[in-house]
Amino acid sequence: MKLVQISSVFIGLVLFTSCKKDPPVLAAYDDTPYELKYVNNTLSVPNLPSDNPLTIEKVELGRMLFYEKSVSKDGSMACATCHIQADGFSDKNQFSEGVEGLFGRRQAMAIFNLAWHENGFFWDSRSELLRHQAILPIQDPLEMNETLENVVTKLKSNSIYTDQFTRAFGNSEINAPRISFALEAFMFSIISDDSKYDRYLKGTVTLTDSEERGRILFFAEYNPFFPETSGADCAHCHSGTNFENDQDMNNGLDTDAEFTDIGREEVTGDPADRAKFKVPSLRNIAKTAPYMHDGRFATLEEVIQHYNSDIHNSSTLDPALIPTMDTGLMLDADDIQDLIQFLKTLTDEHYLTNPDYSNPF
Repeated sequence: MKLVQISSVFIGLVLFTSCKKDPPVLAAYDDTPYELKYVNNTLSVPNLPSDNPLTIEKVELGRMLFYEKSVSKDGSMACATCHIQADGFSDKNQFSEGVEGLFGRRQAMAIFNLAWHENGFFWDSRSELLRHQAILPIQDPLEMNETLENVVTKLKSNSIYTDQFTRAFGNSEINAPRISFALEAFMFSIISDDSKYDRYLKGTVTLTDSEERGRILFFAEYNPFFPETSGADCAHCHSGTNFENDQDMNNGLDTDAEFTDIGREEVTGDPADRAKFKVPSLRNIAKTAPYMHDGRFATLEEVIQHYNSDIHNSSTLDPALIPTMDTGLMLDADDIQDLIQFLKTLTDEHYLTNPDYSNPF
């Protein structure tokens, strides 16, 4: 009888213990620094903002927010909707369509190596800091058309985000500045430095004959007095290992009478900035068509032909382009194809497929 009683008590204790729920695992702050991940180390050391140190958990939160569709008015769009990794985090459409069925005015810019851009963001460089740029599309009526207040409310109702904000910032408070800091951190983490050209610079691969001729043309200056050695003069604007120059320029797309977008002038109010736009990096250029601020060119052939013979004069045309208008760049069909072959060496397949930048959900 005693044995039966003891057994009953033991079974009861086992059942009681097994029915008890494990205590919830609370999210904990983790300020482990995030180290930028290079492959070939052909880029210079970036000047990252000291007031937003990169941490592993903050970058991860930014990645979640970048792919989060609830930040849009109707839950149908995320940043990644118009910035697709396989397309160099750009949009194959000339203009991106927003939640209201409206289209933007300018082509979606590619996202990579943003830590090396020092003249602002957007085509007109209107956002001085990346964190400022990060939250404007959320509020733009042509894009996500949502208020930051509503975004905060929606994120607060999701324990996944309250936990991740705790890991990234030390507590579960969610607000617009923290959203912008996290998005900035993630976008700073997106690096492209593993193209064939990067490996060429490191001496681990060689270029084909056509790629090498294209490389020479790319970096050689225009010289009307010696046509046989005159180059495409691309490096005047697309310089350094990030292939951009931190400037806003008018590259001769239109005459004064044809301007429909005044570009940088919208920001500064200065007529000297009319039709000037941010010079983009040429990395991954073969993957980020269409081209120019308005996506008017569908192919690299069209882009090169513009510089070769179709530059339009205007009051703010960059002075470096004016001398080429009389003769053009004097590139023949073979030159153009060689130049394109070199531009294709700037494609970084690792960046286009890197799981660190992909959808975390």
